[in-house]
Amino acid sequence: MSARYQVTGSTAVEISASIESGIRTAALPPGAALPPVRALAADLAVSPATVARAYRELRERGLVATAGRHGTRVRPRPPVAARRSALRPPPVSGLRDLSAGEPDARLLPSLGPHLAALAADAGPPIGYTGGGVLPELAEAARARLAADGVPAAELTLTGGALDGIERLLGAHLRPGDAVAVEDPGWANLLDLVAALGLRPIGVPVDDEGPMVAGVAAALAAGARALVVTSRAQNPTGAAVSAARASALRDLLAGSPDLLLIEDDHAAELARVPLHPLAGATASWAFLRSASKPFGPDLRLAVLVGDETTVARVAGRARVGAGWVSTVLQRLVLGLWRDPAVAALVDRAAASYDRRREGLLAALTERGLRAYGRTGINVWVPVPDETSAVTALRDAGWSVAPGALYRIAAEPGLRITVSPLDDADITPLADALAEAAHPPSPRGFTA
Repeated sequence: MSARYQVTGSTAVEISASIESGIRTAALPPGAALPPVRALAADLAVSPATVARAYRELRERGLVATAGRHGTRVRPRPPVAARRSALRPPPVSGLRDLSAGEPDARLLPSLGPHLAALAADAGPPIGYTGGGVLPELAEAARARLAADGVPAAELTLTGGALDGIERLLGAHLRPGDAVAVEDPGWANLLDLVAALGLRPIGVPVDDEGPMVAGVAAALAAGARALVVTSRAQNPTGAAVSAARASALRDLLAGSPDLLLIEDDHAAELARVPLHPLAGATASWAFLRSASKPFGPDLRLAVLVGDETTVARVAGRARVGAGWVSTVLQRLVLGLWRDPAVAALVDRAAASYDRRREGLLAALTERGLRAYGRTGINVWVPVPDETSAVTALRDAGWSVAPGALYRIAAEPGLRITVSPLDDADITPLADALAEAAHPPSPRGFTA
C-alpha cells in the first residue's frame, strides 16, 4: 500500500469508505496492496472481524481482489470513477503501444458523410414516447443475423456488448452466483463480473473456443451462466468451430436453466464462419456490436434471444435509459447500407489477418508458440510476464500483461496487431523471442 495513504475508520463502513476514497483519488493505485487484516485492525484499534467485513464488502463490489498469500490488492480496473489523470498510465516516449486492443483508426469508416446525410433528413424531433428500436434497423439486423444462422425473432438494442452482458447477468443472476467465463478472457468482462458480485469460474480456451471439459467442470461447480466469444476471442483470437459448437450444444442440452450468452463483437471483421450456440438452452442471448468494425464510439449492440430474456432486458432498459438513441440507430443503419463502408470493413479484416498471420509465422520461425486464429490480438505464452513486459519495454514495445485476462491460465502477453505495419513484424518478433527466452545470467568466474 502507498506509504502516503493512511486508512481511517472505526467501523467496517468507515474503513471501506476510506479505502474507496484512496482508490478514487489514485492514492491507492491499481495493484496496490492493502495491509493484512490483523495489521490494519491493530493500527485502527478495531477487531480483525471489522476489517475483514470491510475487505469483504470491497471485494464483493469488485474494488479489491484477494489472492491467498499474496494478500488483498486493488483490482487493475476497479469499478469506481477515479480522477481523470489516473485513468491511463503516463505515455512513455518512444514506445510503440501494442497494448490497447483497439481497431486501426486508419481503417474505420468516416462518419462525416453519414452524419451530414442524417442532418439533411433529420425530420421532426422525437419525444419520449417515440423512442425504441427503429423498425428498419431491426429488419436489417435480423437479415444480417439470419445470414449467419442466428434466430432473431426477439430483438432489442443495448449500448454496446458489455452493456448488454451486464443487463443479461443482472436480469438472471444475483450476487454470489457463479458465471463460467473464458480463461484467459476479456478483461472488461472479468471486471464486470467482479463488480456485480458474481463468482467467476474459468473455462480453458483453445483455438476452437471454450473447451468442452472445462465447460462441463464449470457446470458441475454450479455455474448459472456461460459467456462465450463466438469469434476473435480477446485475448487469444479463438473462434468457435463447427465441431466445438456441436459438442457444446450436446453438453448444454443437459443444462436447460443455464443462461447462455454469446458475444460476436468482431462481427464483420471476423473472416471465419460463425457457428452459433443460440437456442442450446432455454435462456440464451446473442450479441453483435458495431464498435469493432465501425468505430468504438458507436455504442450500439444488437441483442437477440429467447422471448423471456429479451423482454427482461428491454423492460429494464425502459425504466432506466429508455432506449438507444434513434440518431445513433440511423447512423449505424446508414453504415450498414453503404457498399463503400462494407468494402472498407472487408479490407480492414484482410489487413488484420495479414498482420496477425505474419506475426504468428515470424514467431513460429523463432520457435515461439503463439495463438491468434482471428481478430486483432495475438496471445504469446511466456514463462514470466513481468520480465517479458520489461524486456519488450526496453526494446521499444508496450504490450499488455496476461494477468489482466487470466484466472488460472498460464502466463502470457497480449499483442494487438492493429498498430503494426508490415515492416514492424520482424523486429517485433525478434524482440518477443528475446523477451520470452532471455539468456541465462552468467555466473561468477574466478
